[in-house]
Amino acid sequence: MREPPRYLPLEFERLPEDEARRRSDEFLSRIAKRRTVRDFSDEPVPWDLVRNAIRAAATAPSGANRQPWRFVVVSDPAIKREIRRAAEAEEKESYERRMPEEWLEALAPLGTDWHKPFLETAPYLIVVFKMDFEPAAGGVDDGTAVRKKNYYASESVGIACGFLLAALHFCGLATLTHTPSPMGFLNRILGRPPHEKPYLVIPVGHPAPDARVPDISRKPENEVLIRV
Repeated sequence: MREPPRYLPLEFERLPEDEARRRSDEFLSRIAKRRTVRDFSDEPVPWDLVRNAIRAAATAPSGANRQPWRFVVVSDPAIKREIRRAAEAEEKESYERRMPEEWLEALAPLGTDWHKPFLETAPYLIVVFKMDFEPAAGGVDDGTAVRKKNYYASESVGIACGFLLAALHFCGLATLTHTPSPMGFLNRILGRPPHEKPYLVIPVGHPAPDARVPDISRKPENEVLIRV
């Protein structure tokens, strides 16, 4: 027999309209300035900024409240170097053999290639893992353990990553979303179990003094916003 749900009083601050609009405008102004950075400084970043951002990400909504994410933070130079070498090997194969011409043309305005020095330069790499299921009761995924299914895992982890990027930007840190494919090497290097699937690599730090970003634009509002 299922246990009945338990409820708590909602803690919610309803804002006066002027304050709500001020906060809305401020957030839009700040988040609109976020850019993907590929030129990082090796300047140290306080750990508590990264930790707080991950704590914020972990408050994201998730299917059935399963919270199907793991955030592995890498700062060890040797491990970052190993990740870079493995990622560049996959990226070189992709750029030279896997990607169709249409994909390469789409990437051309960004000026990217298979070289990924930011994986070493940035003081932190946050490697996000997705779990479609977990061994029940904290067991080990040895192929025989009872599994607990997670629902809408991809959507849930995607929302959490959005929270994470916004939180890091809000405290003045630069980020990049990196998805080498395939990413199975991250399980090996970071010692993660098979049921944790690499989802995203996020270098975090300060931009290099001479950092540049591509001259690109966003779609106009009438192409992304439809009011019915």
